Amino acid sequence: GAELELRFQRRFLAARQLRCFPWPELEETLLASPGTSLLTNILHQTVLHPLCVKYPPSAKYRRCFLTELIKKHESTAAEPLDELYDALADVLKEEESTCCYKNYLLPGGESVTLSESVAIVSGGTTGLVTWDAALHLAEWAVRNSGVFSNRTVLELGSGIGFAGIAICKTCSPRTYVFSDCHPLVLQQLAENIRLNGFVPEPESPPRAQREPCCQEAGGCPKPEVMVAELDWGSVTEKQLLDLQPDVVVAADVVYDPEIIFTLIRVLQKLPPCRADRNPPEIYIASTIRNPDTYCLFQAELDRAGIRWQGLPARSSSTLLCDVQPDVALLQLFI
Repeated sequence: GAELELRFQRRFLAARQLRCFPWPELEETLLASPGTSLLTNILHQTVLHPLCVKYPPSAKYRRCFLTELIKKHESTAAEPLDELYDALADVLKEEESTCCYKNYLLPGGESVTLSESVAIVSGGTTGLVTWDAALHLAEWAVRNSGVFSNRTVLELGSGIGFAGIAICKTCSPRTYVFSDCHPLVLQQLAENIRLNGFVPEPESPPRAQREPCCQEAGGCPKPEVMVAELDWGSVTEKQLLDLQPDVVVAADVVYDPEIIFTLIRVLQKLPPCRADRNPPEIYIASTIRNPDTYCLFQAELDRAGIRWQGLPARSSSTLLCDVQPDVALLQLFI
């Protein structure tokens, strides 16, 4: 029983996110070791974790999680755990909200807290939630931090900011420029950036004219962070030149054919956007929901003379679930 419980603890800690919770292993472990210590530990590392208490996920989500936890516990015929029932009772008193928090634990121990919409489509946009491609991009960035270290990074279509905030916390970029065009998304993005301890700078003047980035208490450089309103349909080479990105990233931005054509036009404006005339490195993560749409993206890259190569996916993940969507990461050469 003790060995099985230890194995579950490792599996549980590896999962990190509630949505990846190893329910089958929990049931097996509780049947073999029906005490309350394991459940108490789980409760305090999830719903009652200080981060979760301060920035709670949706009431519906916590209610479903606690209900399932109680079912697993009751199936063992063990003594009731009052703390578990009290936690559920507290959640049942809460009113549903259109917004909630999601907390992500990064591999190095840092956390990212986001205010998100509880609906996939809200305010006429899908940009108020975090999508799997952003998690995939962040995973890759953490493992390849040298790509971003002490460099200026421009993110196209940042949404509410997960990938960029994760990169800022783990990869030490010099400057990170979040960008989007929807007013509600930009507002939520700025809120999430501040929520994670960064203060967005004004969009101008250009980087070369700004003061050096500030220092954190430990003396390590803290990235300079900007939020830019970039409409792909009207963005100019001058706007991109002012930013002078060394690296350009994007996640989940090729889900619609019309967006693909607009994105290609933006990519074609990137080569002259650096003073040294070296084009930026470009990385685009995509969830392949419709293979035809993704093939169209690759075909349009070829048509535009933009070379690309697929980057290998990792076999295991700390941010994505074990059953992952089909997510691909491309490096582009312009």
